[in-house]
Amino acid sequence: MHAVKRIFMSRVCEITGKRVMFGNNVSKSINKTRRRFDINLIKKRFYIPEEDKWIALKIKASVLKTINKKGISAVIKEAKAQGIL
Repeated sequence: MHAVKRIFMSRVCEITGKRVMFGNNVSKSINKTRRRFDINLIKKRFYIPEEDKWIALKIKASVLKTINKKGISAVIKEAKAQGIL
């Protein structure tokens, strides 16, 4: 029997650039097997009044809280300054 290769869509935050991390499941007997630490991604649409358009972003839940606090325009401006967006 051959192993089935799983295909994942890109799990990357479009504002911060954070990605999936990898680590180990560690059992009581200290056996280690590889695992994924997925990020909490949300696909969300935002309205940008300055450009009078909607954009769809895949972002982390923590970035959504930041957008609610600072506003979408400020967060996008910071991401462009850092060269991420």
